[in-house]
Amino acid sequence: MHISRTLWAFLCALSTLRAVDTKTWQQGEMADFEKGTLTRLSLGSDGRLALAPVVKEIFDPGVAFLWAIARDSKGNLYAGGGGLGGSKTKLFMVDPSGKSKTLAELEGITIQAIAIDSKDRVYAATSPDGRVYRVDQAGKSEVFYDPKQKYIWALEFSRSGDLFVATGDQGEIHRVTPAGVGSVFFKTEETHARSMAIDPNGNLIVGTDPSGLILRITPAGEGFVLYQSPKREITAVAVTSEGTIYAAGVGNKAPVPAPAPAPAPAPAAPGPGGRGGAAAPPTLAGAAPAITGGSDIYRIQTDGYPRRIWSHPQDLVYALAFDGRGRVLAGTGNHGDIYRLEPDHKYWKLLSLSSTQITGFCTTGGRLYAVTGNIGKIFSIGPELEQTGVFESDIFDAGAFSYWGRLAYSPKENNGVVVETRSGNLNRAQKNWNEFSRTNAGRIVSPPARFLQFRLTLSGPGEITEVDAAYQMKNVAPEVEEVEITPANYKFPAPSMSAPAASTSLTLPALGHHNASSSSTSAPAADSGASPSLTYAKGFMGARWLANDDNGDSMLFKVEIRGANESAWKLLKDKIREHYYSWDSTSFPDGKYLVRITATDAPSNPPEQALSASAQSEPFLIDNAAPEISGLSAAPSGGKVEVRFHAKDALSTLAKAEYSVNGGDWIVVEPTTRLTDSAEHDYRVLVDRGAGENTIAVRVSDENDNESVAKIVVK
Repeated sequence: MHISRTLWAFLCALSTLRAVDTKTWQQGEMADFEKGTLTRLSLGSDGRLALAPVVKEIFDPGVAFLWAIARDSKGNLYAGGGGLGGSKTKLFMVDPSGKSKTLAELEGITIQAIAIDSKDRVYAATSPDGRVYRVDQAGKSEVFYDPKQKYIWALEFSRSGDLFVATGDQGEIHRVTPAGVGSVFFKTEETHARSMAIDPNGNLIVGTDPSGLILRITPAGEGFVLYQSPKREITAVAVTSEGTIYAAGVGNKAPVPAPAPAPAPAPAAPGPGGRGGAAAPPTLAGAAPAITGGSDIYRIQTDGYPRRIWSHPQDLVYALAFDGRGRVLAGTGNHGDIYRLEPDHKYWKLLSLSSTQITGFCTTGGRLYAVTGNIGKIFSIGPELEQTGVFESDIFDAGAFSYWGRLAYSPKENNGVVVETRSGNLNRAQKNWNEFSRTNAGRIVSPPARFLQFRLTLSGPGEITEVDAAYQMKNVAPEVEEVEITPANYKFPAPSMSAPAASTSLTLPALGHHNASSSSTSAPAADSGASPSLTYAKGFMGARWLANDDNGDSMLFKVEIRGANESAWKLLKDKIREHYYSWDSTSFPDGKYLVRITATDAPSNPPEQALSASAQSEPFLIDNAAPEISGLSAAPSGGKVEVRFHAKDALSTLAKAEYSVNGGDWIVVEPTTRLTDSAEHDYRVLVDRGAGENTIAVRVSDENDNESVAKIVVK
């Protein structure tokens, strides 16, 4: 689907966009649909919409977080968590009928891990100053094991009945016998043994913090690093029945500081319960700064080959599990999203829960149970699908007032879809928009406007892969915003005589980099105000103009001129594509003139629909006549010659007067008033008298570079 959409977008770009062309708003990428609102729908990474699994909130204990969940053989659920204060935390139980109760209250701020033994006895690990409690069905609790560690992150039972305890802040794994006798089984040499699972061969699979290691530890206590991830914290690990390992890593690693001598550290301040220690991992520290770097999911095959199979720049994976078909499920924060990974490198955003963090999973018979944080709740998910789901699109901006056509979705065979649209002229859908209306035989019935939104209601097992809405902007006349006359005696390059040749080449984007949604339109055709450099050309005048077309139409321009006291416009040039033009002004009598620029969108519209608009310049002067020099005289004055003359221009202010003796350099002469500020001046200058005959020339120019020369011979 993506290849065809990309090719279509590029091919459309090769042709000229016209106001009367039918354009298409396409929604078919995951990024397109993420801008809208999904209700009871799942969204695929390839842009598919389908009904989501049924979600039911089955318990709200009124706590900030639930971190752990487990299920016994009778179908009872056990969950634990806590808040950021208090000296006791609660272990909750929900029976198969949905009845809930507080099974026990344990010493500690929070419960981070829960495990069930073969006799359906519940083991709950508290933190900080972690202890493992065993709780019977009557709610009686006892300390089963104290690892003398700050945190307990995970609990797992081996087939022999030993309980493995993953801890921090020394990163130790403890093994505890059924009698409650335990000892250190393995030291990870990390701060935290953050997550743990057992593979089919009885090996422990452990994820660490802060080096992001994934280790395999044999029943004999021999460790081996399977993968050193680029992430800091391995928050979850899960193992299939065949032994394939999946692990989630989050957060960027902190840069390693340069070693420096330091004084011996003071003992760590004691936390609740009295023990000191390192801080909790970033994902679990209540006052930790925001985690940067997003998260990855890695797959390690049975032969040890590791590979990253999923990544997200913002969402943080807290929990991993498998659905009834063995597909990986990932619970994330901080938007409460659950993802399902597919074997073909695609994935689904299955649903978003009302809580912001999915912190733990357990599965049974295809049903998924999830515990959450912010706020702490238990949810039941699937395996049934919702009966209906709704997608409400982002608001589409057509760029101008537009008429709506057909709205089509793919695949067409999916009959369980109801399509509605609404339109408005405000860029956010409020009460001042039209109400949603069902399409009529696929055609949008919403009134013409600038903005459009659609709503799809799905029922049944089908999927939606793409939605296309046709529209056509109402043609509006171009606008000539400003006309400027350029300096006299300068010339623009000659305008082109034909339209630029259409490109015959096509460059596709790199695979995996698709065009963004076409919910934005091409920018209107407009002149940036820039123009090419002018060259000196005596007698030429020029004009340039700023024009745009809100429809993005191509424009042609007509340039006309008339005298200030005339009524009829005379054509200078028609069908100009450039936003500038120069002409030879010597064919026009001197005087004041105006230029009119008319823009038309005819190249982009049928003749009967083409529109035009005009604007004219301020009056300007054409002056190609030279100043008149009169009264030139030369008379002896002592040892010099006094030269006098008078200069006058009919239309322009005089610019400069000069004299030259016997063909020498020109020397500037000031008028008798000193300032050169009018069209008429008298000049007087004393010139050195040479021997014999002398020729004195005078030259006067006006502000339009017109000049005249006169001479006198002195004997």
